[in-house]
Amino acid sequence: METPPPQTEPTQPTDADIAAFKEQLGRPPRGLRAIAHRCPCGNPDVVETAPRLEDGTPFPTLYYLTCPRAASAIGTLEAEGVMKEMSARLQSDPELAAAYRAAHEDYIRRRDAIEVLEGFPSAGGMPDRVKCLHVLVGHSLAAGPGVNPLGDETIAMLPEWWRKGPCVTPCGAPASSDGSDTAE
Repeated sequence: METPPPQTEPTQPTDADIAAFKEQLGRPPRGLRAIAHRCPCGNPDVVETAPRLEDGTPFPTLYYLTCPRAASAIGTLEAEGVMKEMSARLQSDPELAAAYRAAHEDYIRRRDAIEVLEGFPSAGGMPDRVKCLHVLVGHSLAAGPGVNPLGDETIAMLPEWWRKGPCVTPCGAPASSDGSDTAE
């Protein structure tokens, strides 16, 4: 699959972005700081969240994937055992393990630039295993290709989730009523 281009910098969410987020996840955003990546359709597909929620609760997931089509396709990969296979490769491929550790360090560096969460891991199982492909894809989309090798691999396995048009409309109504807004 062609990888959606990275943004150069996170952008401040607009009212339309917040409405799209609410429709995508079925709830208002928590700890929303910025739009970390936009789907080629224009909607946010990865948001940057604060390391602590408004009530002070630590929230170590810096990059949160919001697009339901991408999330569904990733869930299918997880159900097919991709995480287990990737975790096994980390144990047998020192070069991959080193690149994944560097991705972990990048993730922590980016989160710590906002607020240090002392003693909290990065996310997605980094640096030793693969626990959540959604987080790895979110990191890859936000940081761009070449930063998270397993996030990049996962993106390459995904269908082009944006090809059918927006998953939601900025006003919050579903993008289509014919069922074509599901993952391929």
